[in-house]
Amino acid sequence: MVEDKILVLDFGSQTTQLIARRVRELGVYSEIKSCFTSLEEIKSFSPKGIILSGGPASVYDLGAPSVNLKLFNLNFPILGICYGAQLIAYLFKGKVERSPKREFGLTYLKILENNPLFKDLEKGKEYKVWMSHSDRVEILPSEFYAIGSSENTPFSAFAHKDKPIYGVQFHPEVVHTEIGKKILENFVFEICRCTPSWSMASFVERVIKEIRNLVREEEKVICALSGGIDSTVTAVLVHRAIGDRLIPIFVNNGVLRKNEPEEVLSLMKELGLKVIYVDASSLFLEKLKGVTDPEKKRKIIGETFIEVFERTAQEFEKVKYLAQGTLYPDVIESTSFKGPSSTIKTHHNVGGLPEKMNLKLIEPLRELFKDEVRRIAEILGLPKHIIWRQPFPGPGLAIRILGEVSEEKLKILREADVIVTEEMLNSGWYYKVWQSFAVLIPVKTVGVMGDARTYEYVIAIRCVESQDAMTADWVRLPYELLAKIANRIINEVQGVNRVVYDISSKPPATIEWE
Repeated sequence: MVEDKILVLDFGSQTTQLIARRVRELGVYSEIKSCFTSLEEIKSFSPKGIILSGGPASVYDLGAPSVNLKLFNLNFPILGICYGAQLIAYLFKGKVERSPKREFGLTYLKILENNPLFKDLEKGKEYKVWMSHSDRVEILPSEFYAIGSSENTPFSAFAHKDKPIYGVQFHPEVVHTEIGKKILENFVFEICRCTPSWSMASFVERVIKEIRNLVREEEKVICALSGGIDSTVTAVLVHRAIGDRLIPIFVNNGVLRKNEPEEVLSLMKELGLKVIYVDASSLFLEKLKGVTDPEKKRKIIGETFIEVFERTAQEFEKVKYLAQGTLYPDVIESTSFKGPSSTIKTHHNVGGLPEKMNLKLIEPLRELFKDEVRRIAEILGLPKHIIWRQPFPGPGLAIRILGEVSEEKLKILREADVIVTEEMLNSGWYYKVWQSFAVLIPVKTVGVMGDARTYEYVIAIRCVESQDAMTADWVRLPYELLAKIANRIINEVQGVNRVVYDISSKPPATIEWE
């Protein structure tokens, strides 16, 4: 049976993959292609519907990404989101202008008309939606009519009078839009008439088969293993595909958490993986000496990481591939995935890779999000404590120490981080949140300890809730828990006399500080 498919054309939004992911959650296969994809390729893909993503451009910018107007005559249902909606209005001779008041974050959408896109939603009612735009549609094309509005955007949702073409200014793909899932359900099932037939189990089967077909019988794969769920799932998937031709390698980069090397090696032994341990901590720290720019730190760690792997790989014969646990949030924040997205920051296992590398990459999780990886881990039968371990960045504590990395700062941050983790576990909050960790701020403040003046570092506590790391909100931890964490850090960690709590969401901030 041929699977029904939804095609997402990417205009560079940071949440493009979320659209495809939400569709897949509905049991329908979805794939992302560049907005520059030809009409012939789109027709050969045979989608049941097409979604135009958001993006950072303005439709009136010189060289702004667009699509062939003939796309709207192919008889595929089309849904434009944010920039995609503005582009539809623009191409049909409507008017798009800079909004007098930008909308970023939560706002309220009022349903103006009963419509297939808004099936089962109440006309006249207001719903919470997530906006992120500086432009808006000022005049609708004559072929369209408004079906939703917000306080600052009169045409927050619109529909074609005769064709299944729709536009929404808000982002139904993000969890903060309370009716987002319903809108996508309506588009996929009511408008596109898709039948659900795709699952995460089928994804696992497909990936294992692809790896088995890719790696020849005489070839071997080394796997970048960190002990986190991403690299662990990657290792298990590759091992299922090629068995003992997988060589898992764990590199100590010198910026790991307290006792992490010992814990990781013990963890991998539980899984039956024979891990090669490489202690390159001195090399990494020497290269990081004097470096303060976060992008440089990331690139140094990424490049050194690959250097160590290539050198280690030379000890084994017929190693042709490097497997990494790269996820889509790493990719989309580092570079454009399929379209013209803006670079937010470089991730060590994406933008940190050298231009010329002797090993070919295998990244089976590259188009997935963390919670999808956790579902795969469950399918693979991994232990619960691995599945629900909080994410830890590849560049490690180097990006949680603002400014230059030193042994002194690493010692301070490691001790503070242990306290945060212990108290989050003891209180039961650890598994309720996405991430909770400490950050060392490179400034000192005056304090008083034992009637004596102190001048020591500040530790910031970061705790966020999220489903996919593309958006996140700060967690309202109980004051008693915050007080306990702060009290322990100040009393037990030498060199710290102040603790602050980060109450920034993503966007506008990122989860990590660097």
